Amino acid sequence: MRLSHYLAVCGVASRRQAARLIDSGRVSLNHQLAKHTDRINPAEAVMVLVDGKPILPVQAKQYWLYHKPVGVDCRLLANDPHSLLHLLPESPRLYPAGRLDKNSRGLLLLTNDGQLTQALMHPDFYHPKTYVVQVDKPISAEFLLMMAQGVQYGQVQTRPCDIRRWSSVADEDRFEIVLTQGLNRQIRRMCQALSYKVIDLMRTQLLDVCLAELAEKTMRPLTAAELLSLKCAVS
Repeated sequence: MRLSHYLAVCGVASRRQAARLIDSGRVSLNHQLAKHTDRINPAEAVMVLVDGKPILPVQAKQYWLYHKPVGVDCRLLANDPHSLLHLLPESPRLYPAGRLDKNSRGLLLLTNDGQLTQALMHPDFYHPKTYVVQVDKPISAEFLLMMAQGVQYGQVQTRPCDIRRWSSVADEDRFEIVLTQGLNRQIRRMCQALSYKVIDLMRTQLLDVCLAELAEKTMRPLTAAELLSLKCAVS
């Protein structure tokens, strides 16, 4: 198999991210700088290093749900004390399938399945993600309509989305939104373009996987039914 595929199977990163690692010269194969054309036979003994650290052989696939709190950075940076890296177990090695920005909270899927990660994150797929959002003032009917139709900011035009007021009448500044794309800080920028500021943002659902009552800062393995629903959605 191609080296980028092997890195994904080993849980290092998605195939696309693994290709970037190779491009940047951070991967070596048998003490030689790796190339995209390099191929791996998993049955043979090989030495693959990323940033000088050996890659362990293919591990059993793991799938976990984590309730990320505000203040945790999803980038896996060893020199950042706020990085998610410091909260993950050493084994199995887990990586976030998609990100939540540092000031957001909620559902985060952790896995070493690079192929599933790539399928969930690929922009050509329309996998729904649900968020509950609080803004700095009561929301209007016009705001809901414009958000649903898609918002333009900079050179970006967001896709139409499902949005509704939060169920409680008292929460005039809250809404639930379902996105099918994962642009950087998308909800915050959509709201800002319409003169609203996000106060709190929580992801509650990815496809059919729900955060439900999982306590903040805790994680649990996906159920068989949840995993099956994810794999069916990306197949």
